Amino acid sequence: MEKNKQKMTNKTKIIIAIIAVVILAGIIITLTIGLNFDLRYQESKSIQLYLETDFDISDIKQITDEVMPGEKVIIQKVEVYEDTVNITAKDITDEQKQSLIDKVNEKYGTELSADSIAVESIPNTRGRDIIKPYIAPFVIATLIILLYMAIRYRKLGVIKALVKTVVVSVVAQATLLSVMAITRIPIGIVTIPLVITVYLLTLVGLTTYFEQQLAKNKKKEEAGK
Repeated sequence: MEKNKQKMTNKTKIIIAIIAVVILAGIIITLTIGLNFDLRYQESKSIQLYLETDFDISDIKQITDEVMPGEKVIIQKVEVYEDTVNITAKDITDEQKQSLIDKVNEKYGTELSADSIAVESIPNTRGRDIIKPYIAPFVIATLIILLYMAIRYRKLGVIKALVKTVVVSVVAQATLLSVMAITRIPIGIVTIPLVITVYLLTLVGLTTYFEQQLAKNKKKEEAGK
C-alpha cells in the first residue's frame, strides 16, 4: 500500500515538473517572440476585385498561388451578390497587385484597372480585443460554478474545494496557451472553442475527483459506526 502511494506521489511530482517546464517555456516564448496569431488577426494587406459574376474560391486560390506562391492567403466572397472577391495576405506588393488583376481579367473577361483598385492596410488585432467579448460570460459562468463547488463539496472543505478548482483551472489554461506558444499553433477562430473545451474537461476531472473523495469519506464514516 505504501509502495503504491509512493509511486503515485512520484508520478504526480513528475507530471507537475513537466507542466511547470512547459508553462515556463511558454512564458519565455510569449515574452520574447510572442504568440503566433492567425492571418485574420495579423497586420496585413487586402484587395477587393469586382468580378461582376459568380466565381469559385478554388479558381481565385489557383491565381493567388501563382502570384504569391507559398504565402498564406484568405479569400472571401463579399457583397450581396457574392460577385466581389476579397484577397487578404501578409503583404501585397504593386507587382503582385498588377499580376492578380491581369490574371483575373484573363480568367473572367473583366477590365479591371490597377489605378482604380487600392490595396488596403489592415492593422493587427490585439489579443485582449479577441477575448474581450467572452470575458463577462466566462466570469459569470465561473462564479456560478464556484458557488456550486462550494455547496456540493462543503464536506471536503469549502476553501479547499474552491482553491483547488481555481488553481487547477488556471494551470490547465496556462498549459494550453504555453503549448500553443511552443508549437506555434496560430491564435485564431478555433482558440476560444479550444479554451472552452479544456475548461470543461478540467471541470469534469475536478468533479470526478471530488465525487471520489466524497465517496471515500462516506465509506470511512460508515466503517467507523
